[in-house]
Amino acid sequence: MELSGFSAYLVSFLTFAGIYAVLALGLNMQWGFTGQFNIGVAGFFAVGAYTTAILTTPGSPAYLGGFGMPFLVGLGGAVITSSIIGVIIGLITARLRTDYLAIATIGIAEIIRLFLKNEDWLTNGVRGIPAVQRPFADTALDSPLTYLLVVALFVVGVYFLVERAYVSPWGRVLRAIRENEPASAAAGKDIARFRLQAFVVGSAIMGLGGGLYAHFFGFVSPEAFRPLYGTFLIWVMLIAGGSGNNRGAILGAVIVWGLWSGTEMLTGMLPSEYSTQAAALRVLLIGALLQVILVTRPEGILPEKAPRLIARRRDKQ
Repeated sequence: MELSGFSAYLVSFLTFAGIYAVLALGLNMQWGFTGQFNIGVAGFFAVGAYTTAILTTPGSPAYLGGFGMPFLVGLGGAVITSSIIGVIIGLITARLRTDYLAIATIGIAEIIRLFLKNEDWLTNGVRGIPAVQRPFADTALDSPLTYLLVVALFVVGVYFLVERAYVSPWGRVLRAIRENEPASAAAGKDIARFRLQAFVVGSAIMGLGGGLYAHFFGFVSPEAFRPLYGTFLIWVMLIAGGSGNNRGAILGAVIVWGLWSGTEMLTGMLPSEYSTQAAALRVLLIGALLQVILVTRPEGILPEKAPRLIARRRDKQ
């Protein structure tokens, strides 16, 4: 199905918003549930994208690849690889809190990005990996609209799983650790184990988002995973939508991505000599939006709400 004009833009916008929604849900698992200040989202985003690109692209002497695996295998590999990286980083940073964890994770994310940028044998370096095909390639179903539906299914699936985790006993322990870690430890909970579990699950979801991005964009390179695009925007989405609220994470992804892409269209109309200033202005607008939300609605557009407790009625004897 061929799309043109506004329809093509809308499909592209919703697809990107869905991918960012998956990334925001992964961050919500770490920060919204457990209070882990992970500023290294871009690292897991990149690992997921490169893993699925390597697994699914055709052979090339320029980089490791040629496996030609199906779409779902590529996404599965992205989730598994991101989980493994999450375990390693989680164990390294297990004793770090708040700003110390933030410094460590953003440093590790930059190490990952620079590794992918410089290891030509693995990732083709700055030239990136092209020809990452969407599912149903070379069939009648291959279209941007079809891929939008695929991304929407993954958003719904991830939302359902994360929402179930939120109301589960495991999720209650994570929120207890976030609110009062000493009290949770006094209650006999293994803080380090629960924090590691939440970190790994969130990392796996971010890896899934990276895999979906690679198949949509069709090309991955280190420049796509700079902190601005791979970490800062996702944090703004979660904080704006409502940290701890999965619906807020999705809503924040749609609103912030709408503002980001909308300002790109507006700045594209400016003369070329103002393009550099316009790019900086876009970042300023996102920062201003975050400040307005923090002042007017510090808990986000959709604040976190405690799950309902269903009491069983007991018949009077």
